[in-house]
Amino acid sequence: MAAYLVKRLLLIIPTLLGVLTLTFLLAQFAPGGPVERIMAQLTGTDVAATARFGGGGGGDGIASSPSAPGGAEGGGSQYRGSQGLDQKFIDELKKQFGFDRPWYERYGKLIWDFARFDFGRSYYRDVSVIDLIKEKLPVSISLGLWMMLATYLISIPLGIRKAVKDGSRFDVWSSGVLVMGYAIPGFLFAVLLIVLFAGGSFFQWFPRRGLTSDDWANLSAFGKVTDYFWHLTLPLIAMAIGAFTTMTFLTKNSFLDEIRKQYVITARAKGVSETRVLYGHIFRNAMLIVIAGFPSAFVSAFFTGSLLIEQIFSLDGLGLLGFESLVNRDYPVVFATVYIYALMATVLHVISDFIYTLVDPRIDFETREV
Repeated sequence: MAAYLVKRLLLIIPTLLGVLTLTFLLAQFAPGGPVERIMAQLTGTDVAATARFGGGGGGDGIASSPSAPGGAEGGGSQYRGSQGLDQKFIDELKKQFGFDRPWYERYGKLIWDFARFDFGRSYYRDVSVIDLIKEKLPVSISLGLWMMLATYLISIPLGIRKAVKDGSRFDVWSSGVLVMGYAIPGFLFAVLLIVLFAGGSFFQWFPRRGLTSDDWANLSAFGKVTDYFWHLTLPLIAMAIGAFTTMTFLTKNSFLDEIRKQYVITARAKGVSETRVLYGHIFRNAMLIVIAGFPSAFVSAFFTGSLLIEQIFSLDGLGLLGFESLVNRDYPVVFATVYIYALMATVLHVISDFIYTLVDPRIDFETREV
């Protein structure tokens, strides 16, 4: 197992290299770019959302010290917003962003910088990308971590119960509730929760924005914990409503598949208790498929799954940061978030393989090809 884990860890390097290369190539062919965005702003033709990036970089939205790990390169004729602007100014702007250099120089700098976890500075904020990510990370950790814990702690026992009671009244009505929850988009359910419980039209039981109250620093330790979870309640419910359904049915179907196998029938025929059959024999085999989906579910919960929820509840996390950076062609932030997503996903895949061996020691990854 140790040799297999070492091989998997070494494979992270070419995987990250491939992700960065693909992201860099996509940036080359993507329409527009940071220079063209600024041209559009100066000529009044920009229609994209740039309000969140307007501060910290000077009056024209240009960062004070940008570095250019990638991005589209082009001459003055390709910028539709350049009419009426001096070509010398455009050339200086391209130089400031680093787009005056050949693509292979920018690609080499991208690889070298990211190998040292040097993500450069945001184009539209006078702050390093790593500091910007650190600023947003607590929100994403709060949403992703607690959502994953709630989903697994509720969905796995519920899925096991539904498998044991397959076809019963409990199984039927709980399936109906879960399917209804899955059919409701998370962002729409978030709006409904605000209307009902956050002072929208009915009750004012929960806050509608932020991760903590304004007086959080003055609260006692118990008050801080209470206030923190008070703010998290509605966003977590909105995010988890669909995840509950997927994980519950995955667990149920996995257990049903194992329950019908011969070794379970044999164990019951020998008089083994139902509890021991369920948790001593079936559990470790059935949980393998649930473990397999953990890395993608974790990354989704941490980042992409929280985008609209962050927007609705005014929670400024990594999901919203990555989306707005993509819209505004803030390439250092885009590349950094994609890099971190890929790194976390690959590491989590290695961890899930390790958990496989803990759940079922019969699994030997060293006998298979990586």
